[in-house]
Amino acid sequence: MKRKAPGKFHRTGISLIELFEMFPDEISAHNWVESIRWKNGVKFCPKCGSTNIYEKANRKPQPYRCRDCKKFFSIKVGTIFEGSNIPLRKWVIAIYLHLTSLKGVSSMKLHRDLGITQKSAWHMLHRIRQAFDEENELFDGFVEVDETYMGGLEKNKLKSKKLNSGRGPVGKTAVIGIKERNSKKVKAKVIQNVDRDTLHKFIKEFVEEGSTVFTDDLKSYRKLKNFYHQFVKHSAGEYVSDMAHINGIESFWAMLKRAHKGTYHKMSKKHLHRYVSEFEGRHNLRELDTIDQMSLSVEKMVGKRLKYDDLVSGIDGRIF
Repeated sequence: MKRKAPGKFHRTGISLIELFEMFPDEISAHNWVESIRWKNGVKFCPKCGSTNIYEKANRKPQPYRCRDCKKFFSIKVGTIFEGSNIPLRKWVIAIYLHLTSLKGVSSMKLHRDLGITQKSAWHMLHRIRQAFDEENELFDGFVEVDETYMGGLEKNKLKSKKLNSGRGPVGKTAVIGIKERNSKKVKAKVIQNVDRDTLHKFIKEFVEEGSTVFTDDLKSYRKLKNFYHQFVKHSAGEYVSDMAHINGIESFWAMLKRAHKGTYHKMSKKHLHRYVSEFEGRHNLRELDTIDQMSLSVEKMVGKRLKYDDLVSGIDGRIF
């Protein structure tokens, strides 16, 4: 009998030694990022769109300049790297650690591993998470839908922060997710509440009509129109009924919650949508080789700059 190797044995990974051999210096990291963003070379100015550009011989203050808008630019402009003084080599290492740490990597660990401040590491991680904020994608076939709650227990909070209004999900933030059984991809969003309008709206936005939707027996899922709806009665201790179960999406929640308890310890409501995007994105790339995961991540980083002032200001994060 042939033994199955542990984990995703069919993927080609990268060891730390191999990573440092691939990116021994800043030039190698720069060339790799540039080869992904500009596969056929630099064709236009990322600031004004003009094709009248040239490369400076001394590459100072930046490698390229536009003759029309007179602006200098580099591979960082228009990406999450823009405005960062952290070398690209450290960014590449951070992306690797982020993708290969199934329960995430904390800003404290990243600050020690890269030799940067904790503040910079925290900002860096949120910018990487920002890259996973993807466009809507319709799922079809057999899909599982479930909701969960993120946050600390009321009994563990300071007296001044307790809501004193009940147990269970009180004081926590609701998150809803979908997992497509065929592709095994997931989509998850932070939501304001778990009422019928919110749950039905989410399903209709991300699931193609006519698909089979499996849920638990929460009443908010009832009367779902234009879908084949089956549910399991969790309230009666039923977790599988023929094809009806939500074990797949619940395993996704389990990973997210283990990261909350063991790695991050706190995910504020303000930034929770980025943590959710992080785990969604890493889950959806997990079948790929590590270098392909890293390359796709860099591709997604174009057009998603996140300034520190924008990160720390404003109200709670995006709610579906």
